[in-house]
Amino acid sequence: MQRYPQRMSARLTIEQAVAALHRGGVIAYPTEAVWGLGCDPFDAVAVRRLLRIKQREESKGLILIAANLAQIAPLIDADALPPERMQAVLATWPGPHTWLLPCTPPVPAWLRGAHATLALRVSAHPAVVALCETFGGPLVSTSANLSGHEPTRDADALSPALLEQTDGLLEGRTGDLATPTPIRDAASGTVLRS
Repeated sequence: MQRYPQRMSARLTIEQAVAALHRGGVIAYPTEAVWGLGCDPFDAVAVRRLLRIKQREESKGLILIAANLAQIAPLIDADALPPERMQAVLATWPGPHTWLLPCTPPVPAWLRGAHATLALRVSAHPAVVALCETFGGPLVSTSANLSGHEPTRDADALSPALLEQTDGLLEGRTGDLATPTPIRDAASGTVLRS
């Protein structure tokens, strides 16, 4: 018996995943700790589809993940932070650290949610780096589970009902983190998720 519905039986290569993303698709992919769902963050239709799949409220905001600082620098209002706070953020990247940073005015509400900040991470995970580099920019990164349910480190444990609503699953493995990346407020250094 096949574990995934027909459209999920073939796992995606980087090229296939990126093609799906450029078509407005939503994909599942491995991150530093758990499986994530991602899409083009600047495609409102794709982001809202991802939110529907996950059953997540838009007001909560989303994390963006990138291969390098250049991919997200235009989204950060660095002048709104003291230089030492920005240095603290940059000292953790690339790596498994998500920061809430003041964002520039053009950042859409469907990414920020009800916040004046945007959650950002520059990853060192090989699959994420390859995906973002090949895509040519940052991606939405939220755990591949229904809102309120536990995320998973194992692709075979992903919900078939959730997966059948996506455009594919990128081949790969999660990293060595036992829990999702910590989230800190860049202005204060306060840990919001440990």
